Amino acid sequence: MDGIIGVLGLLPLLLEGVCCQGVYAPPTVRIVHSGHACNVEEERYSERVYTIREGETLELTCLVTGHPRPQIRWTKTAGSVSDRFQDSSVFNETLHIAKIQRHQGGRYYCKAENGLGSPAIKSIRVDVYYLDDPVVTVHQSIGEAKEQFYYERTVFLRCVANSNPPVRYSWHRGRDVLSQGSDKGIEIYEPFFTQQGETKILKLKNLRPKDYANYSCLASVRNVCGIPDRRVVFRLTNRTASPSIKLLVEDPVVVNPGQTVSLVCITTGGEPPPTLTWTSGSDALPEKSMMKDGTLTLPAISSEDAGVYSCVASNNVGNPAKKSTTIIVRALKKGRFWITPDPYHNDDNIQIGREVKISCQVEATPPEELVFSWLKNGRTLRSSERMVITQTDPDISPGTTNLDIIDLKFTDFGTYTCVASLRNGGIPEISIDVNISSTTVPPNLTVPRGKSPLVVREGETVELECLVSGKPKPIILWTRADKEAPMPDGSMQMESYDGILRIVNVSREMTGSYRCQTSQYNGFNVKPREAVVELIVQYPPTVEPAFKEIRQALGRTVSMSCRVLRAHPSRVLRYEWRLGSRVLHSGHFDQRDETEYAVRSLVREGYGEYTCDIINEAGAGHCTFLVTGKAHPPEFYYDTYSPLWQNRPRVYGYKLQWTQMNPNAVDRIMAYRLGIRQTGQQRWWEQEIPVDGPIQTGELITYNLTELIRPEAYEVRLTPITRSGEGDSAIRLITYSAPINPHLREFHCSFEEEPICMFIQDKNDDFDWTRHSAATRDTKYTPNTGPNGDRTGSKQGFYMYIETSRPRREGDQARLVSPTFNVAPKNPYGITNPPVYCFGFYYHMYGKHIGTLNAYLRQKGQTTSDGPVWSLSGNQGERWRLAKVNIHPTSSFQVVFEGVRGPGIEGDIAIDDVTLEEGECQNPPSNPERTAAPPRIIHIWLLLVTLAFTLFR
Repeated sequence: MDGIIGVLGLLPLLLEGVCCQGVYAPPTVRIVHSGHACNVEEERYSERVYTIREGETLELTCLVTGHPRPQIRWTKTAGSVSDRFQDSSVFNETLHIAKIQRHQGGRYYCKAENGLGSPAIKSIRVDVYYLDDPVVTVHQSIGEAKEQFYYERTVFLRCVANSNPPVRYSWHRGRDVLSQGSDKGIEIYEPFFTQQGETKILKLKNLRPKDYANYSCLASVRNVCGIPDRRVVFRLTNRTASPSIKLLVEDPVVVNPGQTVSLVCITTGGEPPPTLTWTSGSDALPEKSMMKDGTLTLPAISSEDAGVYSCVASNNVGNPAKKSTTIIVRALKKGRFWITPDPYHNDDNIQIGREVKISCQVEATPPEELVFSWLKNGRTLRSSERMVITQTDPDISPGTTNLDIIDLKFTDFGTYTCVASLRNGGIPEISIDVNISSTTVPPNLTVPRGKSPLVVREGETVELECLVSGKPKPIILWTRADKEAPMPDGSMQMESYDGILRIVNVSREMTGSYRCQTSQYNGFNVKPREAVVELIVQYPPTVEPAFKEIRQALGRTVSMSCRVLRAHPSRVLRYEWRLGSRVLHSGHFDQRDETEYAVRSLVREGYGEYTCDIINEAGAGHCTFLVTGKAHPPEFYYDTYSPLWQNRPRVYGYKLQWTQMNPNAVDRIMAYRLGIRQTGQQRWWEQEIPVDGPIQTGELITYNLTELIRPEAYEVRLTPITRSGEGDSAIRLITYSAPINPHLREFHCSFEEEPICMFIQDKNDDFDWTRHSAATRDTKYTPNTGPNGDRTGSKQGFYMYIETSRPRREGDQARLVSPTFNVAPKNPYGITNPPVYCFGFYYHMYGKHIGTLNAYLRQKGQTTSDGPVWSLSGNQGERWRLAKVNIHPTSSFQVVFEGVRGPGIEGDIAIDDVTLEEGECQNPPSNPERTAAPPRIIHIWLLLVTLAFTLFR
């Protein structure tokens, strides 16, 4: 039998070559977890809850199958684009969130799609656990007038803490635990919820001398996720009082820009001593502000710093004390004027004998300090019967002064100056000059001849112009006249002082009507004059496709079509087809909006870049077609069943598998060029893999890579070759590691990677298994026990072992639990019901104090175990031995390794190369304990294959 198994062991090496089968499959997906999970509930397959402590690292891995390789995307909803969170790992298999916060909890979805069937979606709910420090606040009963707590006073102590899961509270007085009914002078209310969190209240009825003590509130989430309890202490005395404060500043505080402002706040009462803070309205304090001992300092203050500032004192007794003051920064800005012709007659002109009103407006802070004065030709002007000056007018905006000139005379012509200032000075005054003369006339707007409509090409610079006449010349306001659309600068309105609107890099969206309109400011207060300018933006045709790659075999027909989507002017002049620089065909459009070109029988000279130019007055749109005979890239098959094997201790092999994308699109693929290099190296080793016969769509092509050095990783490049030359390459990385997906039909773990194939330590045992290698093991370790290398003899290879040195005691147990395996037979042939799995591993039990190594089968839904499926005790010598046992799980299952410490420190037990395969064990070693497997059956086809290979050799 050993000879038969030896021949079968050479089977992978003998089959170096190419074989095919159909493998295209829609995607499947499953979410597995690693990182710092506190607990993972998987009671219902559709509701998986992953519990993690705030601040830990979340790692969720999306395991996918399907061919071609599915694309992966993580979302926090079932696929909504608007709710897609921003993270660099959303398109990776592993979602990594470092230092997760409470707001990042929720349901995470992994979506995989490869164009076959519907996308596969799986989800897991992430529950972030946390416990904030509790806060105790103290309040008197309602209606108490005095601030201090004397006898015959009722006091409430409130404890609140934010947490997930819900918090439990306990009250303590000194070292005594307080409970309902334990003291007639106290009452403990059931917790209730507030905006701050769950609140627990302790009521002290009619304070007694012993009630003046230290009270502590203990908040606990019962150590879930290892979150420790949190405690806060409050000392209640007969001097305990709510805070009171006083502001040593005026209200309001009026300052000039650039000054330094100090707001002083002091406490006048409160026990324990209150903490002082400053706030500014609903916004944060200015960055330049400084705060020390209750004093807020604002250096070089500006208008942006103006507002309400509040001093808040809190000592968790009663309500916080708050006092506010307002900072006003003095300023003058935005000086404007307007002229109103005789308001009692329907006339827009200034006429002798009629009335004229001149209005002047500024923005002042504070407004009550605003002072106006008027000058005529530089001399002070005082109010009189014919020159009426009013400082305020209820019919117009605040901060406005009016000068009414009644019965205008020729001698009234001149320059009138409005001067605005603030009392007490410190701010520069604003002067506005207004000329009144026989030449002062209302405005008029016209569009110059030939300036509307304006026709320009996209990308050019254009100037829209409205001629404005009148004296004084007003500001011109530009808006869109034909639609509620913003102006080119993004605003709804633009100002112009010369009547010209300049647009740089004009785009097609700017086509339309633009209205120019006079503003009443700095001009006449009459009905606005307006005009409209039409802007027409021409742009070259927009066509599709902008680029398209066509792969076609020689001798076949190639058809190309270029379609016009939009253009202005829409009357397309002509089209032109070219191959490189050579013109193939040209013409004019009729009623159609597309043009076609066909190559009836493709020849080598027909390969190249075809361009279709569709041309109008504004330019040309280009459709580009790249016609080649290059083969599409191969698609590596990532769901390979058992792609990795070890044929010698120092080397390993890999079964490389792929399918060919659209193999019938181009000439027959005659071979593949295989390139391979060790990661980190520059040199590629290349060889050709011949292909016999045409490749069909979906055929799986296999080639065995051998002589790969353990545990190096390799980069593989695969390029299809046709008679037209090399096609597009595909590259993938091959790494030597145990499979991380236990739900494949074969599992092998050599503990080479840190995640140790998703094995976990049992939380209910006495100590843990340790991952180690001989190269990293402490030289001071206990001699005469444990292995000197991994199962292959490598000093760099890793294995798992139990360290039996102190403080371990005889009988202590360490359990290592595998991931959960699904019962999923590979095929129905030769598989009994329930299915048989071969469970194998290597063990090393060397030392005079060796205890016991047990292997258990743990099945889902079963709380008890029938005992170990494999067990061995005592010293087995200084070498690795192989164990294999048949198991018959009836539901999802795990395997558990249990190491039991012997009577002394020379009792280290190690395991390595754990395997799980469908089907019965082939020639298992004698089992020292027992096996749950029925007698092994050698199938007739297996004997025939063995015999054939034996004869062949």
